[in-house]
Amino acid sequence: MLSWERSRLRKAAGRYAAHGWPVRPGAFLTARHAVGHARQRRFHCGTPGCPTVACHPTGLPVTFGEEAAAALWQEHPYTVLLPTGYAFDVLEVPAALGRATLLADGFEAARGPVAVAPGERWMFLVLPGHGLLPELSAHPGVLLHGQDSWVPAPPSPQFGGRVRWELPPDAHSWKPAEPYAVQALMLDAIGAGPPSTAVRRTAWRAVA
Repeated sequence: MLSWERSRLRKAAGRYAAHGWPVRPGAFLTARHAVGHARQRRFHCGTPGCPTVACHPTGLPVTFGEEAAAALWQEHPYTVLLPTGYAFDVLEVPAALGRATLLADGFEAARGPVAVAPGERWMFLVLPGHGLLPELSAHPGVLLHGQDSWVPAPPSPQFGGRVRWELPPDAHSWKPAEPYAVQALMLDAIGAGPPSTAVRRTAWRAVA
């Protein structure tokens, strides 16, 4: 079973790397261990005494090559992590906002992959290096993953299930979305009013 899981995650990591996405091995979900009188699952990164139970990076490096990625997954079923700030950033939002954004009239033109993590966290892959609009940053549960951050990638297991693609990367040729176009749709979905004039122009050019 572990061999099948490792093979599945290794294949996914190689596929992402083959399309120019950096990948990094994350701690892998272990079998249940006794903790007091309870039994608990945790993510194991290989560091003795590591206190982090949830998903987190290992000490293994970020890699950009398909063969190098395949080599890193030879031994363990590591979680596949996508480091942000390189090929893309990630807008992570609550489920209700994610669904509303994806169903908005302008989203087809925004063009970008969308993943969903257990716990109903939606992750929009957008072009890197752009900030989060103040009107959106005030909304509860909205996070922007940029440089020095990461997100778990499908089909990585998490507590409560697996990460999955809601809109797979090959639907738009592996290209991330225009960030301010997506944010403008999110603002419209939460009824926060239009973004600033400069952002409206950028978003309009992206969806025109």
